[in-house]
Amino acid sequence: MAPVAALVRDVPDFPEPGVLFRDITPVLADAEAFTVVATELAALVGEADIVAGVEARGFLIGSAVAVVAGVGVVPVRKAGKLPRVAASRRYALEYGEATLELPGGVVTSGNRVFVVDDVLATGGTAGAACALLRDVGAEVTGFGALVELRALGGRDRLVGDVAVHSLLTY
Repeated sequence: MAPVAALVRDVPDFPEPGVLFRDITPVLADAEAFTVVATELAALVGEADIVAGVEARGFLIGSAVAVVAGVGVVPVRKAGKLPRVAASRRYALEYGEATLELPGGVVTSGNRVFVVDDVLATGGTAGAACALLRDVGAEVTGFGALVELRALGGRDRLVGDVAVHSLLTY
């Protein structure tokens, strides 16, 4: 993972003063690094039927993971982006509040879902995505992220017995 980690850029004072942003864009742009990320996370999908990619970079990573794992992918979207909504969940995040929605008629009761996002920070988005999937009767089999910001405690905020995996930790 060292070559992947070397591509992550530190961007100080973004999106606001005092925040150190970990930019994964160079990882996504590098074919070899992106393949490593997709392959490593796909190995964690296990018996899941589908991967849920959380908006927006989670769509990119989740789609690649699903292809490598040989399963489908579903987007977990910000509010107002879907024509049919199965469920929605409001949650707190580092800089305010947001709402996530799940497309209607795609994930059903009993589906096993592996959730993928780019970064696990405070756990607000990850927790909301997992709760949203449970709201429609799905079983969340695990959560995978490219980057985890351990000091923000997101791992501890995920409820239940969700196995949490991160490829890089800061």
